[in-house]
Amino acid sequence: MLANVLLKTLRDQGRVLLAWAVSLALIVATYAAIWPSVKSQPSMSDFIDQMPEAFRSLFATSSADMSTPTGYIQVELLSFMGPIAVLIYAISAGAGSIGGEEDRHTMDLLLGNPVGRGRVVVDKFFAMVLGTFLLAAVMGLSLVIEGNMADLVLPPDKVAAAMLHLALLGVVFGSLALGLSASTGRTGLSRGIPAVLAVLAYIVNALAPLVEAFRRIQKASPFYQYVGQDPLRKGPAWDSVLVSALTIAVLLALAVAGFRRRDVAG
Repeated sequence: MLANVLLKTLRDQGRVLLAWAVSLALIVATYAAIWPSVKSQPSMSDFIDQMPEAFRSLFATSSADMSTPTGYIQVELLSFMGPIAVLIYAISAGAGSIGGEEDRHTMDLLLGNPVGRGRVVVDKFFAMVLGTFLLAAVMGLSLVIEGNMADLVLPPDKVAAAMLHLALLGVVFGSLALGLSASTGRTGLSRGIPAVLAVLAYIVNALAPLVEAFRRIQKASPFYQYVGQDPLRKGPAWDSVLVSALTIAVLLALAVAGFRRRDVAG
């Protein structure tokens, strides 16, 4: 088992992933349980319409109608809570992948097996990707199954598209955390920088309709690739998927190169 870095990492993350999955299912169940009392309250949509435009851009998806299941989930889950949960997991998994082994003084044991440094980084990357996609899948299945139980009916294919974009958002920042962890071995730094950049990327995308400078760089924000083309209504945006995939590939290549060229603490 130890010689297979991917399986070892997934085994080590098993309890954490289970806790995350149960938590996400409970969060979705909470939103589904609240839905029957929200859909009969047109004042909720009026409240969002009356918010200052800057607040509406930051904390509610533009043009979302809270009286519909799609608009309700866009505002309550996919604009804030969903991305935060997935980003916390992905960034933590990426930052801890290499730096965590060094903090626990297990890197020497890991590299003592017949695996190259590049293979270690790639296996750690795939463990983070599988964990992130698993959590997005749990959220999507919970939306479809628990939503139907509360008359919160969403098209499964559109939910799958939204979860694909959500998982890619997490993997982009998780890959950045992995690259920093592999290049520096510093877990705190590898968590902090992606977290700050995620907040900045969110602000750029959210305020782009109001700020000319942000509008020019909006499409560079991973949050634009996540939600800019409204996958919960329109399905997957393959150009955004391609941009995210290329970004991830570049970050993975930098992570491999960074880990190969530095001295590693045991």
